[in-house]
Amino acid sequence: MTPLIGITCSVDEQADRFQLNAAYLEAVEAAGGVPVLLAGGRATAQEVLSRVDGVLFTGGVDLDPSYFGESPLPALGEVSPRRDSFEVELCRAAYHAQVPALGICRGCQLMAVALGGDVYQDLPSQLPLAMQHVQSAPRGHRSHLVAVTPGSGLAAATGIESLRVNSFHHQAVRRLPQGAAVCAVAPDGVIEAFEDRSHPFWLGVQWHPEGLWRDDATALALFRSLVNAAKEVSSRGR
Repeated sequence: MTPLIGITCSVDEQADRFQLNAAYLEAVEAAGGVPVLLAGGRATAQEVLSRVDGVLFTGGVDLDPSYFGESPLPALGEVSPRRDSFEVELCRAAYHAQVPALGICRGCQLMAVALGGDVYQDLPSQLPLAMQHVQSAPRGHRSHLVAVTPGSGLAAATGIESLRVNSFHHQAVRRLPQGAAVCAVAPDGVIEAFEDRSHPFWLGVQWHPEGLWRDDATALALFRSLVNAAKEVSSRGR
């Protein structure tokens, strides 16, 4: 059976609407999954997870620093309380229910924070020697290299140990949750990806593979890894 992959949506708090870049759906479909939009609402995380086989946590606005015990710094950007509340609960439930998950950009940061890690609220002010992580180039441009950890799940999925990626973030994972391991770093040492090998599939990447997959096999491989893990877990039951 084709696995259903739940994809989280951004929330426009002012206009009271949900939205999502089509590239996320198209990447999941290209990888062999059926995309299902997750917008929160009254359903509990457990109810949502009972209907999907995997979860894709997408990019978006900043995380509320109250989730990791900090007050907002001056450079903190827009936050979405409605989205944070739903996705933190969903992320924790997915991890404990062994539901495969892939996090992209904000989604990567969310996967760290929800399970006890934290993030830099703003790289330029908190890590002034960091390279440019918000590229001034089209979304499909690969602006910098990341080094993939040899022997990691990410290395196995992509088949290579160095990737050139696109970059659109001013926050980044600073401290990982227990059980997680770094699996890719930027030249300046900023964490670009992490994983938890004790889980069927639990990977967060800081770049945007949904903007690269059409002409980049390594980007598509990330979505295929999620879909394949979801299919395997679903076939044997949770």
